[in-house]
Amino acid sequence: MRQEWFDTARFGLFVHFGAYSGAARHEWVQAYERLTDAEYLPYARHFEPDRFDAAAIAATAVATGMGYSVLTTKHHDGFCLWDSELTDFSSSTACGRDLVAEHVEATRAAGLKVGLYYSLIDWHHPDFTVDWNHPRRDDSGAHALNDGRSMERYRAYLHGQVRELLTRYGTIDYLFFDFTYPETKQGWAGKAAEDWDAEGLMALCRELQPDMLVNDRLGVPGDFVTPEQYQPTKPILEAGSPVVWEACQTTNGSWGYHRDNVDFKSAPLLIRMLADSVSMGGNMLLNVGPDGRGAIPPADLALLGEIGDWMELHRDAIVGAGHASYTPPREGVYTLRGDRLHLHLFSWPLGFVHLPGLAGKASYARFLHDGSWLRTSVTDPDQTANVMRPAGEEAGTLTVSLPVRRPDVAVPVIELTLA
Repeated sequence: MRQEWFDTARFGLFVHFGAYSGAARHEWVQAYERLTDAEYLPYARHFEPDRFDAAAIAATAVATGMGYSVLTTKHHDGFCLWDSELTDFSSSTACGRDLVAEHVEATRAAGLKVGLYYSLIDWHHPDFTVDWNHPRRDDSGAHALNDGRSMERYRAYLHGQVRELLTRYGTIDYLFFDFTYPETKQGWAGKAAEDWDAEGLMALCRELQPDMLVNDRLGVPGDFVTPEQYQPTKPILEAGSPVVWEACQTTNGSWGYHRDNVDFKSAPLLIRMLADSVSMGGNMLLNVGPDGRGAIPPADLALLGEIGDWMELHRDAIVGAGHASYTPPREGVYTLRGDRLHLHLFSWPLGFVHLPGLAGKASYARFLHDGSWLRTSVTDPDQTANVMRPAGEEAGTLTVSLPVRRPDVAVPVIELTLA
């Protein structure tokens, strides 16, 4: 299956990098601040990523326990990180570097799957029509700005750039399009699938990279769906069958580098989000935004380091794992990998954790971080033996005895070998 590697990897790195990184005020800074092309151009002209090291980024992803890495080749501002023949608004013009080539080579060499992000939006292109996301939407007489603009010409440009990305760099494993927004707001139409010729664009992807995964943001069905900045609360189903999905998450709420945003999630929270995703059959794509010189900020590196330390000990509970049909206790979630059921404890119970329906189904229990054995007992269904049933627990419950002191890991995991 096309997504077999994706279902195994479970965890990936998203890298948002571009001209906006030097602005250091969020990747949507041009739209949020209604910047004109002239006001935004200095960030592109001064794009000097002397500290962008694709090999180091790939090594960081590997050390964090990730299986793939996705780079923004072009965001909504239209600035490209490769030497496109269709525009000079690019890293090639600004600094003489093809950062997409560097990313692909380094990612592949590190043993990771290669992912590219490409925005369908382009605020720099003269034929991209003004809409409710566009920086010029509030200008006086803004609707007149669309006179002479042609989405047909823009579509040709869009398809041409995608063709460049999919023919220059060898095998691409994953393409993340962003995004379709057909709603009408504030007197402006949005952009629907026909604006991109989404069916034709998807056909182009299948022709040029038949084994490549494509996400769901073209406005036509893709290979997986991408909830952003929120976590589903149960497995995603369509017509009763599981849907392949990936939660896209940030470390601090911003995708591009935002110097003054210090509202970072903790490493234990991010680990719980990862385990939660896998428990429902999904992946997590965790973003970092390199700074204006191309370096991953220290706060992000510290978080990735903590996650990597946890993944080194608990990799088997994430990579190659997925949803388990058993009902977990209130203290955490289950992930299943082969005959090993992993209980991720989000809260620490006092002395015991009770696992409904697992009596007689587990032959061994241990902590995953150090392999230490844990005592188990089963509630006597008939209460004929001299055994006290834990208050409120149903017959068929497996009870695992725990030390009073919580293990010193971000999220403790109990591994149960299923009989």
